[in-house]
Amino acid sequence: MNEFEAIRAFFDWPTTHTELGVGDDAALCAVPDGQLLAISSDMLVAGRHFFADVDPESLGHKALAVNLSDMAAMGATPRQFTLALALPTMDTDWLTRFAKGLRRTASTFQCDLVGGDTTAGPLNISITIMGEVAKGQALKRSGAKVGDDLYVTGALGAARLGLWYRTQRLRHALPQASAAAAIQAMDWPVPRVALGLALRGVASAAMDLSDGLAGDVRHMAKASQCHAEVHLSDVPVAPCVLQAQGINPALFATQGGDDYELLFAASPEQRDCIQTISTTLAIPITRIGTMRAAVAGADVSFVSPDGRDISDALQGFDHFASDPVQQASAP
Repeated sequence: MNEFEAIRAFFDWPTTHTELGVGDDAALCAVPDGQLLAISSDMLVAGRHFFADVDPESLGHKALAVNLSDMAAMGATPRQFTLALALPTMDTDWLTRFAKGLRRTASTFQCDLVGGDTTAGPLNISITIMGEVAKGQALKRSGAKVGDDLYVTGALGAARLGLWYRTQRLRHALPQASAAAAIQAMDWPVPRVALGLALRGVASAAMDLSDGLAGDVRHMAKASQCHAEVHLSDVPVAPCVLQAQGINPALFATQGGDDYELLFAASPEQRDCIQTISTTLAIPITRIGTMRAAVAGADVSFVSPDGRDISDALQGFDHFASDPVQQASAP
């Protein structure tokens, strides 16, 4: 099977929001009047972002899910995406399973595959996603105001725990159910697209947690020219992380990548509205801190239960760390 036969066999799907998709020199996509085009790209590299022997179906899902999470963070409706895929070999069994996971997630979120590229090389997946958001309604990192509440969705740390379990960094074995939950979180993230849409006009700033709360909250604070104060005792920790021995759960949960939850800021006047959104969508939303006036040389304070600022001891995911999959340092 050659490149073009593989494209036709695995990635030439019917489209919903696209005039011209896979099979031509470029896709043709219309943007409705009054809408802005939101665009984001993510690259997943074997050995750094995922294990080479990961289930191809889950990898197909995750490759698109991490991009959908970017759309969620912007309050954008996902519409189309392109796929650039480098393959070591033309493995039709692998491609069948990868395409199955990718197509199911694309169908779930009604996002059209409209083109891309396929070549030989080390396993590498790059997706560019496009979405729509009405002018003036996009959620940005830079919109937080002094006095805003800080929130996160879901619970944190499970994906990092899955990584640690896979690489045998845990000092003690996890209960089987906790290990399964951690692996599920790592391989099958759930993008919060509906929540991102619901937060338009409610949140003042938002971003997704791809590199860990410890790093990402700094990005929001800096972009908003504020100082983020986060109370570690309020950070929601995934139940499987609480079952792990040999780690501090709250510290562990703030430093791992791949959560793909949303971090957002909102005025205290929006608390009742946010609670209603949480209940309606059945998504836990937890207030974890406050945006303060900017402090020279410090974008964030992580306040421990005993009142100490331990920000210097916390860091997020670093793509250029020496470890090819994740930093090995334990909190």
